[in-house]
Amino acid sequence: MEPEHQLLFFFSAIGAFNGLVLSIYFAFFVKHRNKANYFLSALMLVLSIRIIKSVFFFFYPSLSELFIHIGLVACALIGPFLYLYVKNTTSRKNFRNRYWLYHIVPTVLVMILIEYLYPYRQYRAFWPFFISKVLYMQWLVYIILSGIVIKNAFASLIKKGKKVTDEEIWLISLVVGVAIIWIAYKTSGYTSYIVGALSFSFIFYLILLLWFFKRRKTTPFFFAEQTKYANKKIKANEATGILSRLHTLFEQNGLYKKPDLKLADIADELDIPSHQLSQCLNDNLGKGFSTFINEYRVKEAEKMLLSNHHLTVEAIGHECGFKSNTTFYLAFKNLTGTTPAKFKKENT
Repeated sequence: MEPEHQLLFFFSAIGAFNGLVLSIYFAFFVKHRNKANYFLSALMLVLSIRIIKSVFFFFYPSLSELFIHIGLVACALIGPFLYLYVKNTTSRKNFRNRYWLYHIVPTVLVMILIEYLYPYRQYRAFWPFFISKVLYMQWLVYIILSGIVIKNAFASLIKKGKKVTDEEIWLISLVVGVAIIWIAYKTSGYTSYIVGALSFSFIFYLILLLWFFKRRKTTPFFFAEQTKYANKKIKANEATGILSRLHTLFEQNGLYKKPDLKLADIADELDIPSHQLSQCLNDNLGKGFSTFINEYRVKEAEKMLLSNHHLTVEAIGHECGFKSNTTFYLAFKNLTGTTPAKFKKENT
């Protein structure tokens, strides 16, 4: 391979290989694993496989047909996983458990059926038509659907004086990045097939940079103007959404029972900055994080005091998330006006 080809191979492949590493990280090593992270991991995986296939096919045309078909299946899954990640991230409480199957299973089955009816080895002339007309159209449809899901984020971005959250910046960057990769592949007939792989490397590192800022809860300098209103009061509908997700998180997962739970932990689960969660509680509920979480713990303690006759009062306090007996008694007395022992005696 010529030196210039080696350099081209390196820059077009490095993003794909690092995309695989990031895919593994999102799937297995993030602190709070959830469905959205798995969809993001899958998106990075199928994008990386598609790019790797492109790179090797460009430099080694005699590539195994099985590997080529795996790359095409990955291409068919890019759009669905992008849409599922965006949809899950923006609609956490309404996202049904098996919703993703309706998008992934039919896509995989159709790709297997087409390969069975039109094997790549025998119908080489069919596959370029199928890729350009069907796969790229399906990919584009999902990009458009993802854009529709975050249309309010796009509106906030272009409207002067409108606040853009870190989550919105991240989702916009991801959708636009995937759209740019789609354009690079779609126009490869006018440029070069390797442009798609090169564009992925560029987009991958840009998105990685934005993700780094997102994890640090800081705003990149090029979005500073849109986020200068971050200290203003949170809008009513946005605050309602945050509080609804917060209550769902506590009621379904019982997260408040963790003795060492911190405000930052909850903010990470909700994917919002810590100061925004604190502001939301203070402005809309008139209480701090400590009072809010203690209300859940005391409510649970009341239930256990009435229904559980095997545990001591102190043990119940620990079960509900209080670190010590003192904090349990003080919180219970402040919120109910009586002690745990007296409450149990008067109600059993």
